[in-house]
Amino acid sequence: MQRIRAWFVRHYHNLMQIRDTPHAIAGGLAIGVLLGFTPLLGLKTLIAVLLAWMFRCSKLSAAIGVTFHDILWLIWPLILRWQYVIGFWLIRHHRPAKFAPKHLRLEEIMHWKTLNLLWPTLLGSIVMALPIALLCYVVALEVLKRYPGRHHQPPPGS
Repeated sequence: MQRIRAWFVRHYHNLMQIRDTPHAIAGGLAIGVLLGFTPLLGLKTLIAVLLAWMFRCSKLSAAIGVTFHDILWLIWPLILRWQYVIGFWLIRHHRPAKFAPKHLRLEEIMHWKTLNLLWPTLLGSIVMALPIALLCYVVALEVLKRYPGRHHQPPPGS
């Protein structure tokens, strides 16, 4: 519990030191949290930074937001399963059959049919992450507006 608290404190202070508007910081954080829940492994941070740039949000807070899912690493397989079930239900309107990982071989993972696992998981991750990202935006915006200090000014020249 102490490590989780230290992790939150460290990231909180990193967010508070970003020199940008509260809306830009909170927006970047929400984009990062949204993409942090997707199964896009190595592309999450890059896509989050690009989206933050497109929407004129803080790129640094988007990168920090992507790492928020790291505190859930113990239950991450369970979250991925929920995402798959939600996405599968949205696509096919019924629950998927029982899945046993022991029946999945490495060559099947690299096969194109693996998209049958990825699309429902991606759709379910967006459905699951959207309310969490919106909540993070609202909470971060309120915290940033109340944070004392002059840190949250637009950077010079923008």
